[in-house]
Amino acid sequence: MSGPIALEPGGQEHDTLALRLADDATLALRLPDRGTHRAAVDTLAAELADRIGPAVHPYEVAALLESEGLTATVVKERYGHRDIFSLASALYELVPRTFPEPAPLPDPWRPDHVRCLLRGLLFALPGLAYLLAAPLWKASAHLTPLVVAGLVSWAWGQGLGHRAHARMAAGRRAAGRTLAVGAPLGAVLATACAAVPAQAGPVTLVALAQAVYLAAAGVLLVLGAEWLLLAALTPLIAGSAALPWWNPPAELRAGLPLLALLATLAVTAHALRKALTAPPGPAAPPPPAHRSLPYGLFGLAAGVMVMLEGREHPYAVIALTLSMGPAEWLLYRYRGLSVGALRAAATPTAFLWRSAGVLGLCLLAYLLPLLPAALLTGSDPVALLPLAAALWTALLLQAFGTAWAPAAICLTAAACAFATAPDHLALAYGGAALCLALCALWTLGRPAPHV
Repeated sequence: MSGPIALEPGGQEHDTLALRLADDATLALRLPDRGTHRAAVDTLAAELADRIGPAVHPYEVAALLESEGLTATVVKERYGHRDIFSLASALYELVPRTFPEPAPLPDPWRPDHVRCLLRGLLFALPGLAYLLAAPLWKASAHLTPLVVAGLVSWAWGQGLGHRAHARMAAGRRAAGRTLAVGAPLGAVLATACAAVPAQAGPVTLVALAQAVYLAAAGVLLVLGAEWLLLAALTPLIAGSAALPWWNPPAELRAGLPLLALLATLAVTAHALRKALTAPPGPAAPPPPAHRSLPYGLFGLAAGVMVMLEGREHPYAVIALTLSMGPAEWLLYRYRGLSVGALRAAATPTAFLWRSAGVLGLCLLAYLLPLLPAALLTGSDPVALLPLAAALWTALLLQAFGTAWAPAAICLTAAACAFATAPDHLALAYGGAALCLALCALWTLGRPAPHV
């Protein structure tokens, strides 16, 4: 056994300790350079700052580093950390927290500007037929049968249009079948109702032509064939455009509307044939017929109110009819703006205020152009503007599936307007517009309908 080790300075222990202690030069070779590692970590933090900033926990940064392909060896040798979690914690502390707004999503309700304007034009163009044929007969003496046929056609068309759109869930073939059956029935019903005040006289044929056209045009509008309908109406457009410079003979005055009607029937048959031969859609049972009833009742009420307004101011009906295109465009804009308000609001109360602002903005945008139109045509804006506001708000509620409330309000307003003096029409229309606006705020001022 060996003896004790001498511990005096300069002894053997000096040689032994010399093997275990290192000077600065040796440490430079064996220990990592922390300045180099810190610079590498700073560089990595700068490169990944946009993705590290939104992280709410270092583990998210660790997952990011793993997705970047950093291995344990790289973490130790290049960045001087024992593992990826240590490096993630360091990066999390280096980069300030940032929570950028998400990228704006496309507007799912962006309207088709040309299509909306075209539809408004198509609502007014059939009136050219009456302009062409006016010298051939005394329209004022036979106005009642045409008004009755028009009201029935309008009410039936609104209900049929809703049912056909609902059947679109089962494909265009199902919608085409609904239109192929419902449109002829509506034309027969409108003609039969017109035959009563016409006493089955010759004006019944005019009512039949009107009912057939409205049924066919409704089919084309539901199937999205607006351009075909415009092409079919070109005889009316051409004949009416020549009236300021040329007095057509009676044959042309009667023949051009008939030609337009036959062309409308031809393109309607073509559109229906395409719909009926379309591939079958998913199986879906047809909705109950009573669900379309409030849409038809609203169509009847709207027709009565417009008729009463037109009795006092005929040109107001033309302005109101042409405004249906911008009205449809604003329905899309309301839905798009409401989605934006839903994304921007943080509380239900904030969304309610934003929703009220969107509703007011859309109503103002719809009514402002009607004011100069009413003044230029000599119409009464006090009655026209509330009527337009009531119709647009009712259509808005229907677009969100709320049908019975606008139908009941408009039926009540139509009954009051029918029973009151012409000077008090504005009261009936204004009351309806106010009730519908409050109903819209109550129904659409919540986030749920817009999700």
